[in-house]
Amino acid sequence: MSEQGRIVITGASGQYGQAATDMLIERGLADKLILISRTPGKLANRAAQGCDVRYGDYDKPETLAAAVQGAQKILLISGTRVGARVVQHKAAIDAAAAAGVKHILYTSFIGIDDPANPAEVRHDHIETENAMRASGMAWTMLRDAHYADAMILMAGPNVMATGKWFSNAGDGHEAMVWRDDCVACAVAALTGEGHENEVYNITGPELQSFDEVAALVTEITGCAVEHVKVDDEEQYAIFDAMGIPRRPVDDQYVSGIPWISDDMVTFGRAIREGYLAICTDDVERLTGRPARSVQQMIEENRDMLVGAAKGAAPQPA
Repeated sequence: MSEQGRIVITGASGQYGQAATDMLIERGLADKLILISRTPGKLANRAAQGCDVRYGDYDKPETLAAAVQGAQKILLISGTRVGARVVQHKAAIDAAAAAGVKHILYTSFIGIDDPANPAEVRHDHIETENAMRASGMAWTMLRDAHYADAMILMAGPNVMATGKWFSNAGDGHEAMVWRDDCVACAVAALTGEGHENEVYNITGPELQSFDEVAALVTEITGCAVEHVKVDDEEQYAIFDAMGIPRRPVDDQYVSGIPWISDDMVTFGRAIREGYLAICTDDVERLTGRPARSVQQMIEENRDMLVGAAKGAAPQPA
């Protein structure tokens, strides 16, 4: 294997970026990492670990040119402003290409090839992929499925507290994936060879409906959870009542989570209509081990979920 060049990680202070940095440092690559964040002060610990921490802001393209200098590869982690990310991502792509970066990898999303897919996230991801293909750099699309963490760890406590899981996903199926499995795939593609101009669909090990996941939660925790099917307008009304904005608002969180209802309602519709019913073995192809299951995540977080059902404050997993 050729010597590892320097790697840029955008959004390095976010959850995905932090996890990717941890895995790369574990491989002895701290001195190869360039970590970009609009809040570099949050990454002081990374500088102490030997990483090169730089300021860069998607919304200020002039900051990105210097931020990516000297890198061979860039891991472009998608921004959080669903529906408004293409301009941000293109600024990073243009800066990387101009700086001579050779290979760009991107955290995309499954099911986006079909233009009929109603999920709002589709537009951001397909347009970002198109810009990467046109950039002149080698590219790798890391198309992640729906994070199991979002449903079990983030939404799970509220579901457990009420015993009701309201969703507009109907009887649709998807293969939810652990975020850490997605990160492990990205690290494998960043540090391995032969991943140029490849598309990976990074999914969990099996297709499941929300009814089936609710039944698993009930069985494992001993606390009854019912999946209550609602239509799109009812789902919007539920999110409106929770104070969740329909459009992106920077740094606005509800229950500690940056929810956006337009994103979530169209996402549920995409599940219901079958656009996310994709299941592959790409996690194993990239990492050498099978993808972990939703069942395992529920089992490993059983105490937290039971505590939430009994009215206790959720404890960190």
